[in-house]
Amino acid sequence: MSWVLLAGVFLVPALVFSAFWSLFPGVDEPPRWRVVLADRLEAWAHHLRPERRRPPDPFDALRVQERLGAVADHVRSLELDPRTFARAERIIASQLAYDQLLAEACQLAGIEVQPRPKGDPAERFREEVELASRGWTW
Repeated sequence: MSWVLLAGVFLVPALVFSAFWSLFPGVDEPPRWRVVLADRLEAWAHHLRPERRRPPDPFDALRVQERLGAVADHVRSLELDPRTFARAERIIASQLAYDQLLAEACQLAGIEVQPRPKGDPAERFREEVELASRGWTW
């Protein structure tokens, strides 16, 4: 029973004092009301202005180009080697990976990707031509 009284005597004033002291800013931090107000104003402004599309990072485009080149080389090597084990499955899987990379590249370049079945060669060719016309190489 005495420990409850002891905790009440020391714990409650310590909690009240720490809550009151947290209202005052330290040397390096702004007042909390300014931080909360700035966050609310920023959220409000974000809802009012339309979304702007930021330009793509050129290093993302370079990474996708390198991966496209590597996967395209892999598909070519699979097609040229007739002794590869499970060759058809590997070619299909590699072409699907290539199609996903093409879709990512089209997204970075601002090209619309048509909803087609997986592995559609006509869509693959259209995307390759669109990317090449915009200066993409792989």
